[in-house]
Amino acid sequence: MKIKADYTNTPTWKDLTVKSNLPEQLKCLDEIAHNMWWVWNYEARDLFRDLDPELYHEVKHNPVMLLERLSFARKEEVLKDKELMKRIKSVYNQFRKYMDVKPDAKRPSVAYFCMEYGMHSALKIYSGGLGMLAGDYVKEASDSNVDMCAVGFLYRFGYFTQSLSMDGQQVANYESQNFGSLPIERQLDKDGNPMVVDVPYTNYQVHAYVWRVNVGRVKLYLLDTDNEMNSDFDKPITHSLYGGDWENRLKQEILLGIGGMLLLKKLGIKKDIYHCNEGHAALCNLQRLCDYIEEGLTFNQALELVRASGLYTVHTPVPAGHDYFEEGLFGKYMGGYPQKLGISWDEFIGMGRTNPDDHSEKFCMSTFACNTCQEVNGVSKLHGWVSQKMFAPIWNGYFPEENHVGYVTNGVHFPTWAATEWRKVYAKYFDKKFMSDQSNEEIWHGIYNCPDEEVWETRMALKKKLFDYIQKQFRETWLKNQGDPSRVVTLLNSMNPNALVIGFCRRFATYKRAHLLFTDLERLSKIVNDPEHPVMFLFAGKAHPADGAGQGLIKMIYEISQRPEFLGKIIFLEDYDFLLARRLVSGVDIWMNTPTRPLEASGTSGEKAEMNGVVNLSVKDGWWLEGYREGAGWALTEKRTYQTQGYQDQLDAATIYGLLENEIIPLYYNKNEQGISEGWVKVIKNSIAQIAPHYTMKRQLDDYYDRFYTKQAMRFKALAKDDNRLAKEIAQWKETVAERWDAIHVVAADWNFPAGGGEAGSKYTLRYVIDEQGLDDAVALEKVNLCTDKDGEERIFSIEPLKLVGKEGNNYTFEATLKPQQAGQYKSAVRMYPKNTNLPHRQDFCYVKWLELPAFNN
Repeated sequence: MKIKADYTNTPTWKDLTVKSNLPEQLKCLDEIAHNMWWVWNYEARDLFRDLDPELYHEVKHNPVMLLERLSFARKEEVLKDKELMKRIKSVYNQFRKYMDVKPDAKRPSVAYFCMEYGMHSALKIYSGGLGMLAGDYVKEASDSNVDMCAVGFLYRFGYFTQSLSMDGQQVANYESQNFGSLPIERQLDKDGNPMVVDVPYTNYQVHAYVWRVNVGRVKLYLLDTDNEMNSDFDKPITHSLYGGDWENRLKQEILLGIGGMLLLKKLGIKKDIYHCNEGHAALCNLQRLCDYIEEGLTFNQALELVRASGLYTVHTPVPAGHDYFEEGLFGKYMGGYPQKLGISWDEFIGMGRTNPDDHSEKFCMSTFACNTCQEVNGVSKLHGWVSQKMFAPIWNGYFPEENHVGYVTNGVHFPTWAATEWRKVYAKYFDKKFMSDQSNEEIWHGIYNCPDEEVWETRMALKKKLFDYIQKQFRETWLKNQGDPSRVVTLLNSMNPNALVIGFCRRFATYKRAHLLFTDLERLSKIVNDPEHPVMFLFAGKAHPADGAGQGLIKMIYEISQRPEFLGKIIFLEDYDFLLARRLVSGVDIWMNTPTRPLEASGTSGEKAEMNGVVNLSVKDGWWLEGYREGAGWALTEKRTYQTQGYQDQLDAATIYGLLENEIIPLYYNKNEQGISEGWVKVIKNSIAQIAPHYTMKRQLDDYYDRFYTKQAMRFKALAKDDNRLAKEIAQWKETVAERWDAIHVVAADWNFPAGGGEAGSKYTLRYVIDEQGLDDAVALEKVNLCTDKDGEERIFSIEPLKLVGKEGNNYTFEATLKPQQAGQYKSAVRMYPKNTNLPHRQDFCYVKWLELPAFNN
């Protein structure tokens, strides 16, 4: 026989976790390392760093990996170091004291769903602002003793690592995460085996392992489909963040929403409120509907309970930014759900359409979220208004400014983002109760008691820290990737920490307008090359791999940065991650943001800068529209001068150049004999005292409780009381009104308004008799008056309710005495709508019938 050259079978790999063997006295370090508490506690971070500074840098500040790789000899040294052992005991005692505090049972409990969480660069389950916001939110929930759990994914590859080629092209590197070296733990079932959640997909199941991230006192549960139980078609569901085609995206959103609820059910977790952070998680409400119907409720009864306890937060300001799925693809995976719900396919898919009867319209997760959550909110005041307009077509019959979409302006987790140096300054000059009362501006005014020298020295120390980080972190990469070594050395040597340093660091999408600064390169060259007043610009950020325009911006900036006149003056820093972000938001002098209005939903990086005495220069968009205070930063107006974007870009660029040349640079370099700019320090102090306290994550969390969670939890409990009695009553009432709605009609109407026009200040009586078809006082009437604003848009000028003044059989008489207060031309009509004191708002039962005004009085 002929012997084959090679002959082998395919190996079957299994994941094994081998933990480091720590001496008994050091095992408390492993407990701390597996709780993200260390991310926002500098005593813990400093302790891990001091175990082995070089190794700490090598493992990118991941304490789990640090303990794994810590040598036996070093462990022995630590055990013999009495001072270090004393610190270990002190930090562990601090950790245990924190962890032993029980959740506040007086506040509603919350289940929080999000596609990404930015905890630390050691855990690559985030891409940008949405993830950082979610991570900060969960951390603050822990600090505030909130009874919360969170659900997300454990991505095998996470978001990509960014590098730049020699010509400035973004290179996306997807690096596999070794789960055994991450600050996570397997969730085990009652028998001590790895927990598995079985999630239905069409006619088969996907099996997900469950991992747990301990975020202080809060548990974040992560689903993972990359295991041997799944086919090669389904393993990639949790491979990468926002990866793959639209089919994989749908499979991800099924896993997050439906799988997330099945996970909570398996864990025996029930919460008062279910919060969808973005539309990706909207299908959690579908599973909740199914669960209630399995318990014996009808679809409409179940919907009352699901809606009452559901909140949807939108972060996207344009319709194109939401997820839409073709009916065929959606039906492939969701075709079995109408039968479970007891409704038709058209009724089911219509819940995700603005026009339910339009069969050409795709299914939108955000629309489904709006239809299955009682409350909806944007993430800044301006974005709340943008969202009201964006979602207005869902609730026909009401104008954008009338609908229930609210807002909570995003904040940032102060302990995570305030540099250790600043936290020590604040501890010195602020009230002792500061951490429990972070939103109290009066406490922050303590910064005015801090000497100018101390503020300036703190800022300079953080600038030095940033430049040291850049030198250490990027030297090797630049020498490897950017060709000519002498050019790299020149770049490193020309970096000047004494210069005015401006940071522009964020996701590279075209609406962020990173190109704005480069509109006039000659003018820019004069700014950065002034020998007496040097200026540096640091850029960082990733473009989505599918965003060619965003990648083109990065390439353009890189090419400009390599020109002789800009070398070392404009620098692009690769792979913008959590660690680099912490250095940048605390190390630069100015944080610049130039979005196209009004496309910045909120933005939080500038808020992080505020905590560190970094001053904002931004367009009044997102949070900065609310945050800007004169004398505490610089702002470009929120108002557009030109409708043509190119002209507006030129104007904004010229405004930025002018601010730099005439205000910012002269102020920074107007230094006294001690080398301190008193004027600049004044701006820093104003910024910290007047702006920072309003943009903490504690304020944001408190706002969610004040505006949404508490009132929703109270209403849900009322609906669910006595075997869901009120939920059943409301569902029955809505069904009855819906059946008779078209039959409700005007029996008689009259109005003594003159045909030739009325007069301001005169009184006119409007009367309607309505046949309510036996509904018994179930409708209300109001006269709606519109005017045209300066932008040519129709807006509500006033609303005048009609009072119920009489009843005869099924006929109800409504009347109003109207007294016009202002002369002018208006459009008027009468709106009829269902009324019930048990409804949370009108859009909850969005039936509207417009009635013609009676003929004018001749």
